[in-house]
Amino acid sequence: MLHSAKGLNGCVTAPHLAASLAGRDVLAAGGTAIEAMVAAAATIAVTYPHMNGIGGDGFWLVERPGEKPVGISACGRAAGLATPDYYAERGHGEAIPSRGALAALTVPGTISGWAKALEMVAPERRLPLSDLLAPAISYARDGIVVTGNQTDCTKAKSDGLKDVPGFAGIFLPGGAPPEEGSVLKQGALARTFEALVAEGLDSFYRGSLAETHALFFEETGSPLRLSDFRMYEAEIVEPLSVDLSVGTVFNMPPPTQGVSSLMILALFDRLKVETGEGFDHLHGLIEATKQAFIRRNAELGDPDFMDPPAMDWLANKALAPLLDRIDRRQALTWPHEAMAGDTIWMGAADRDGTVVSFIQSVFWEFGSGLTCPETGVVFQNRGAGFSLGPGPNQLGPFRRPFHTLNPALAHLEDGRVMAYGTMGGEGQPQTQAAIFSRYSFYGQGLQQAVTAPRWLLGKTWGDATTTLKLEDRFPGALIDDLRAGGHQVEMIAPFSDLAGHAGAVVRHPSGVIEGASDPRADGAALAF
Repeated sequence: MLHSAKGLNGCVTAPHLAASLAGRDVLAAGGTAIEAMVAAAATIAVTYPHMNGIGGDGFWLVERPGEKPVGISACGRAAGLATPDYYAERGHGEAIPSRGALAALTVPGTISGWAKALEMVAPERRLPLSDLLAPAISYARDGIVVTGNQTDCTKAKSDGLKDVPGFAGIFLPGGAPPEEGSVLKQGALARTFEALVAEGLDSFYRGSLAETHALFFEETGSPLRLSDFRMYEAEIVEPLSVDLSVGTVFNMPPPTQGVSSLMILALFDRLKVETGEGFDHLHGLIEATKQAFIRRNAELGDPDFMDPPAMDWLANKALAPLLDRIDRRQALTWPHEAMAGDTIWMGAADRDGTVVSFIQSVFWEFGSGLTCPETGVVFQNRGAGFSLGPGPNQLGPFRRPFHTLNPALAHLEDGRVMAYGTMGGEGQPQTQAAIFSRYSFYGQGLQQAVTAPRWLLGKTWGDATTTLKLEDRFPGALIDDLRAGGHQVEMIAPFSDLAGHAGAVVRHPSGVIEGASDPRADGAALAF
């Protein structure tokens, strides 16, 4: 029996233990789930630098007692100079570079998202920002113990990153990837967090930090300018939602792929699969994924340029023809073009009933690689997700790129509130569907639902194949059934990073708060 963490006062789950501890300490000091998440987000930006950072974007779903869930979209917009012609003139007429200064073309939104979330906490109750950022400052100044995950990732990606301005000076100490168990210090990043405490989070966009970064961008060849930062602010948005037989599920609107996560669950719910873990369960979710991804890839982008809007995709009249295309016994021929991305998801809940689902990312491992030596900030390459051709995801000034990020939240029929999510780019909707269906449709324990073997349709994390990847823990008979059904099965490690680093937090009507963490990651769920 796999046991989740349980308590009455609060819970934080994160893919790195230091982030979980930072969040738990804030809750123990009387802080809210929102403040705990800011502390965890700042900490994990230091301790898991290959997966996320303050030079990236973030998205929030916040559930407060008696109120509708609220979304915060801290999605950075493209630079005012960023046009297809700008890239064509620099020898990139077909595709935007994935690394280097030209890949750093969107404003990092995550810190503005932190600020917007903290505004939801009553001023008289709010903890000082210095308290929330103290763990991050300490880890950056005094050093982190490098995880095997970071070592392996840095070694795998260093060839494409070592020559990007600023990267080697921080992340390749001595000219080589840091070994597991070594200590990595990020003094410049510590000073950046200290500046945020002294000058406020807005300094990142309209203060000294913004000015430092603007000079760095111009010197290295990025299209970002100070004016792009000064006009940026994260937005409060209404989440998308869909009603299922077990409750209502919420996710982020475009430009995230949240709608595809909801479509998968809505289509699968309509298949009325009675039992979990068999062919019907996996095949049904995989085929629902294919239908959702086909529409996502063709039509998803900046919501200002989408027609019809994403909420219409979740209507019965839109889902019915997709359901008709699902063959319950035979797999649809695949592949399709996958969406990459590396990310962290974290969840938190407090004793007052607030539940947070949060995700933060720099897109690929270490993002663009472009790292400012003065501030220690590595900038995302999320803009590499733009298309240079016509369509809803075409590059243009101040447009928002397609985002794999999509934190999820659910209201179950019996009153439970569930926050859940994962990293993994293309795999995010698939892992969400696996965890939610196991827990909510088939009654598995929360930790069991997270730990259980998972699958991945398509390629992610730079993988070259578009097969159906199964962790090598599924029963042989099920694997045989999937192959017989036309799935091109490829076996991967029993607890593979390809399957994502997931987590979940559930607040029960009794007041019990429960959390689960992924054994594939380096984190923990801490409840007290």
